[in-house]
Amino acid sequence: MKMWSGRFRQPLDAQFERWQRSLPFDQRLLAQELAASRVHAQALQKAGILSPSELNAMVEGLAQIAEKATAAQNFLDDETAEDVHHFVERRLVELIGESGYKLHSGRSRNEQIATDLRLYVRHSVDQAREQIADLIDVLLARAQQAGGAAIPSYTHLQRAEPVLVAHWLLAYVEMLFRDGERLADCRKRANLCPLGSGAVAGATLPLDRQRMAEQLGFDAPTHNSLDATTDRDFVLEFVNALLLLSLHLSRWAEEMLLFSSQEYGFISLPEKYSTGSSAMPQKKNPDLLELARGKAGRIGGDFNALALVLKGLPLAYNKDLQETQEPLFDASETILSLLPLVAGWTREVEFNYTRMQEAAQSGFLNAWAAATYLAERGVPFRRAHEKVGNAVRLCLEKGCELQELSLEELRQFSPEFEQDVYARLSVESVLGIHNVHGGTAPARVKQAIAACKEKLAAMREGAHAHA
Repeated sequence: MKMWSGRFRQPLDAQFERWQRSLPFDQRLLAQELAASRVHAQALQKAGILSPSELNAMVEGLAQIAEKATAAQNFLDDETAEDVHHFVERRLVELIGESGYKLHSGRSRNEQIATDLRLYVRHSVDQAREQIADLIDVLLARAQQAGGAAIPSYTHLQRAEPVLVAHWLLAYVEMLFRDGERLADCRKRANLCPLGSGAVAGATLPLDRQRMAEQLGFDAPTHNSLDATTDRDFVLEFVNALLLLSLHLSRWAEEMLLFSSQEYGFISLPEKYSTGSSAMPQKKNPDLLELARGKAGRIGGDFNALALVLKGLPLAYNKDLQETQEPLFDASETILSLLPLVAGWTREVEFNYTRMQEAAQSGFLNAWAAATYLAERGVPFRRAHEKVGNAVRLCLEKGCELQELSLEELRQFSPEFEQDVYARLSVESVLGIHNVHGGTAPARVKQAIAACKEKLAAMREGAHAHA
């Protein structure tokens, strides 16, 4: 029996009926639908609609549905049910009889799907934040393992200055912390309960909305029934947060792709996450990195689909909103499958510290340090910049590095150069002069790792509070 069939005389067109069904994808919400239905049933009993025995039978029936869904892979194969709400009602009636139809008293599918989606987003946020924390943990471990090893940093893809490998890895840690914070912030706005909003104007029964919200772990009930049944801001915000996360992972993947090439040679691809060529026997291809980079485009498509569906919808519920589910599910499942793989790859990758260190000592990465040396001796920095630039030009003509020029050669550009300049041009010294909060000086990076560990512990503690 349809949930709405009484008013209609003709059956649905068979092709249309199959086309408009959402059970093939919204069955992902079964656990959320069962949880919300159990709470609604308890509210109905308190409102005098269900007897205690009917409530017990209903709660037991909902539990049996959950058990059957876990035990039988094809349990959700139902060609008749329109959606997950209809599916649960049909199965409940099969299990406990006609009293199962009472479950829908005082509620609408409009509020049901709004509730289920908020529960889904909340759970997905918690999963994603836990996986982000795991990835941060791996990055911090690799940062500590790197010790004092240096690597060139780049601007415009040209070598800029040497930085510690640890400092480079901590840049991604910072991005991931922001991603975790955005998701936590999104969770706050998603964590309101639409149950009791009815179809559009509020429930027609005296349901205790505050208690229902508390039982489902929400902070409070939603405040306006019109908004509650049609709001998908939390979906759009969640997928937008995932898009930013995917962009960070894409940037990470692109840099690792560059650094794994023979031209850079900074890292060696882990075989566990690479494949070969069907034609060229020598190849080791960075498939995980390339797919990670590509997933950002996919999640961007999900976000755009959501935004375009929601644009211009009048209040309140419209069937268009059904189209917000698949982009949500796709974005969430894509990220949740990707993050553990990125963590595994990062754990296994081999860093070629020797090659990194050699690169950090060539290409005039100590030029700014040389200009700073002159500035400390009273030369205006703009003039110091010009003098060192002239020295670099001489090096290019001679095919050498700054530290390989003689003192006499350096002093033809600026008499302020003294013998101690050579100590200032070493990689260790260049790293050390960036001794500010957030800089790459070894002591500062050591402090940053410790601070990140504390922040990570707080992040995990916050996630466990929601568990």
